[in-house]
Amino acid sequence: MPDMTTQEATLRRPGVRPVASAPLVNAPFATAMVKVGRERPDVVVISADLSKYTDVAPFAQAFPDRFFQVGMAEQNMMGIAGGLAKTGFTPVAVTYAVFATRRAGEQVQMALATGSRTAVVAAFLPGLTTPFRATHQATDDLAIMRVVPGMTVIDPMDATELAGAIQAAVSSGGPVYLRAQRGDVPEILTPPAAFEIGRCLLLRDGGDAGLIGTGLGSQWALEAAELLAGRGIEAAVLHVPTLKPLDSEAIASFAARFPAVTTVENHSVIGALGSAVCEAVAGIGLACRVIRRGVPDRWAPAGPLDYLRRSLGLDAESLADGVAESTGGRR
Repeated sequence: MPDMTTQEATLRRPGVRPVASAPLVNAPFATAMVKVGRERPDVVVISADLSKYTDVAPFAQAFPDRFFQVGMAEQNMMGIAGGLAKTGFTPVAVTYAVFATRRAGEQVQMALATGSRTAVVAAFLPGLTTPFRATHQATDDLAIMRVVPGMTVIDPMDATELAGAIQAAVSSGGPVYLRAQRGDVPEILTPPAAFEIGRCLLLRDGGDAGLIGTGLGSQWALEAAELLAGRGIEAAVLHVPTLKPLDSEAIASFAARFPAVTTVENHSVIGALGSAVCEAVAGIGLACRVIRRGVPDRWAPAGPLDYLRRSLGLDAESLADGVAESTGGRR
């Protein structure tokens, strides 16, 4: 087995609050965008009739001449964003994730992602974070965006990381797909915590089991790890906020410590984190089983997030039970 002690030593350990007691930050996306707007006169925001529901109204109020409302026309919005990027602006196109990747998928790829300039797609209602059914559940967006040439794909886990990811995205030098959360968002990572595109974070260490998460999946993995600790099973949690470019070396280093790792994601088990971890592990021939937990290969039901998590086995108790079974229940 490869010697990975050097890479293990480079994994950053941020300050992490318990998920249940983490404070809530109201509209961190809005605050971060106004800050970016003050620092970067080249940044403009485009909305497709969803400014009220995607926390961009404060930017529009602060910089009315740099905010463009194009109406319910997501395909046109992505074309405009691509044109603005090619003429020296840094556009942030804001909409729901399903509309960005399904309705405007061709324009994202052909108009926005074909140039070398920075353009950001800020995608709200990621995964199961909507009470509606498949029309609004973006459970395939990360998989779609991972295969777009040159596209950076980011899935932040909390308010701290979302703010940092926005700063990094507008300075990335290329197209970025950024999942975003609206309203009150937990602040689990202790600020200040600089965001680095392509770098994993070790949220919790332990020698009995390994969980790998992204986005909200990392929150769910932390909840499961806390339950497991009460059972005498110490689980490590690796957070992978950037699905592309992927820190394959850090993932393989982490996986090498365990006979099995469990991936947790707010997305289909096909094409995103689970698939990426399988690629990283298989790429260097590790004898590590990868157990993928996310939305199975079917349309998810409608309902509140807690209900959906229980229905799909993504609640903390179900995840902890699965991890305990994978370890043979050893203590």
